[in-house]
Amino acid sequence: MKHKKRRKKTSGRSNTAQLGKMVLAFLNEKPFQRFTLKKIAKALKVRKHNAKIELEAFLNAMAKKDLIHKHPNETYQSVTSAETEHVTGTVDFVNARFAYIIPEGEENAEDVWVKSGSLRGAMDRDKVKIRVYKNSRRNRLEGEVVEIVERNTEEFVGHIEISNRFAFVVPNSRKIHTDIFIPLDDINGAEHKDKVVIKIIEWPHGDDSPVGKVTRVLGKSGENDTEIHAIMFEYGLPFDFPQEVEAEANKIPLEIPGSEIKKRRDLRDTTTFTIDPLTAKDFDDALSVKQLDNGNWEIGVHIADVTHYVKPNSILEKEAFRRATSVYLVDRTVPMLPENLSNGLCSLRPNEDKLTFSAIFELDPKGNIIEEWFGRTVIHSDRRFTYEEAQEVLETGEGDFKEELFKLNELAKLLNKKRFRAGAISFESVELYFELDEKGKPVGLFPKIRKDAHKLIEEFMLLANKRVAEFVFNQRKGKVKNTMVYRVHEDPDPERVDIFAKFLKRFGYNISQESGGAFSKSLNQLSKDIEGKTIQNIIQYQAIRTMAKARYTTEPIGHYGLAFKHYSHFTSPIRRYPDMMAHRLLQHYLDGGQPVDKKEYEEKCKHSSEREKRAADAERASIKYKQVEFMETFLNKELDGFISGTTDWGIYVEMNETKCEGMIRLSDMKDDYYAYDEEAQMVIGKKFKEKFMIGDPLRVKVKATNLDKRTIDLELIGRLD
Repeated sequence: MKHKKRRKKTSGRSNTAQLGKMVLAFLNEKPFQRFTLKKIAKALKVRKHNAKIELEAFLNAMAKKDLIHKHPNETYQSVTSAETEHVTGTVDFVNARFAYIIPEGEENAEDVWVKSGSLRGAMDRDKVKIRVYKNSRRNRLEGEVVEIVERNTEEFVGHIEISNRFAFVVPNSRKIHTDIFIPLDDINGAEHKDKVVIKIIEWPHGDDSPVGKVTRVLGKSGENDTEIHAIMFEYGLPFDFPQEVEAEANKIPLEIPGSEIKKRRDLRDTTTFTIDPLTAKDFDDALSVKQLDNGNWEIGVHIADVTHYVKPNSILEKEAFRRATSVYLVDRTVPMLPENLSNGLCSLRPNEDKLTFSAIFELDPKGNIIEEWFGRTVIHSDRRFTYEEAQEVLETGEGDFKEELFKLNELAKLLNKKRFRAGAISFESVELYFELDEKGKPVGLFPKIRKDAHKLIEEFMLLANKRVAEFVFNQRKGKVKNTMVYRVHEDPDPERVDIFAKFLKRFGYNISQESGGAFSKSLNQLSKDIEGKTIQNIIQYQAIRTMAKARYTTEPIGHYGLAFKHYSHFTSPIRRYPDMMAHRLLQHYLDGGQPVDKKEYEEKCKHSSEREKRAADAERASIKYKQVEFMETFLNKELDGFISGTTDWGIYVEMNETKCEGMIRLSDMKDDYYAYDEEAQMVIGKKFKEKFMIGDPLRVKVKATNLDKRTIDLELIGRLD
């Protein structure tokens, strides 16, 4: 009698041990990064629903045994981070009491808390090496600096205080929390309270102050030019162009040779105009409109052909790359190109022949693209519209080119509907407009209102950017694609979406947390639901924080916010270097060129993204400065507002009347001891348990303004019903 061979049973204990090893191996690879269950399941290739439930139970069991760490927001992390001796990162010196160290090379890595006494003289944005340990009581990583690897800068800007025996400079930056000692021999002619630039000649040791010398006197503190120059210096913005750059720009002939026109598609007889802000001088885009015999419309998006004038490896090219973007401060522009180019040769001014790079579309009455063409052209703009002038034509039906403007507006609305049906997101931050007097002092502050004229231009620029990117991507079949400069926007991080969803529930709103179109669709519905309500700005701000930041890269990742699979920046080469790269690459491929070196362009993309962030920070600083200056007229006045943010040092309040944000310091709230609950994002009183949450309406008094630090101090008067 044959006996059946018994199948050897697999030990459950063996499977558990194997799974434990896999989990630990995955988390230990990136000890400072937190992972959701979804990300761990994906990494371990756990796909079935039941298996994911079992994995979650297993992770929780490991956390109870302290084999891994579980955070309150349902994310998991390696415990070996507490044993890691050294980590290199960048200092984010958030306030005088402590800083965060942002670890290098780890996306979503947990920042390390370091008290100011353990920084060993490190300053904001310095690169440091730290020793890390786990503070179990506070449930966070803490550390101490063991080495300053690299100083971010040795130059600072601030106002100088001069006494009989010595002087010191109080830095402008809110993230520099120490004064800089200046020997009287090194004040370089500065007078008391002047705004100056200083260079560090001796870095601090322990609690000592750094020692510096004045290298440049910017002027009297409080004067507009002085303060704006201080912001420019703080963010490393150039004050002017080097002489050799200006000289090269001035050598370019003003006349367009007939031989150049013959190489291009001549569109000078086609109705063409520009629509720009009232104060604009660099008109880098124009639209042309022509009805075809078949009833369709030929719409041309014409962009200044900057790369015709700015040649590779020229002095102009190198300076444009170095700057990478124009910077728009409240009272001035720091341009990427010299004025001779930006406001002259390249600017698509009316009644002048201009060289352009165009994207021309044949659209049917429903806004479908029938044909498209890309290439170099010559145009002649018939009219320069401001947004206000174009809007008046759209609203009244009277004025120049009314039929063309109405048709463009009609087609733009069709394109807009298609974008949002595809999953584009409508959330936008509120922009402010300052009315300045002849000395640059703000006398009025208003939110910018986007109307049809603005949206019309935006839709056709988006169309050109999208179709140029798609054309380059699809030109070559197979695995090897053409290298291109893309503007990308990754999908939102699930952890951030979860935090945002919990935040919304406080106000009675829900949002889909599913990836893809469901989330964007629910965001757009939310945008409609909150329109005109007091909490609109808060929720919009939190929604934008949930999103990833757009950036430049050669990787065709797509643009989540616009719901485009491929998207580039093609339409603003006067003010953005990536657009110049896109022009050159597009022409290279139109000429039949092979894919170019991806690595070289990726480095240029990274540089452009970094410069873009610097420009945005400088623009925000100039806006904040003007807001503080404007709020000086409201000193000791009471205003209504709402809580726009909470931290462990204060409550931020946006005032309804002025749209400016100030802070109630927790140290000034004497009726109780108030502490910040980070997880709940609220401030709560220890004795009476009074809670202050984002969105709460308050009445405040403007207590003080500080132009140097660009801060507004508020006093709490009481709650509003």
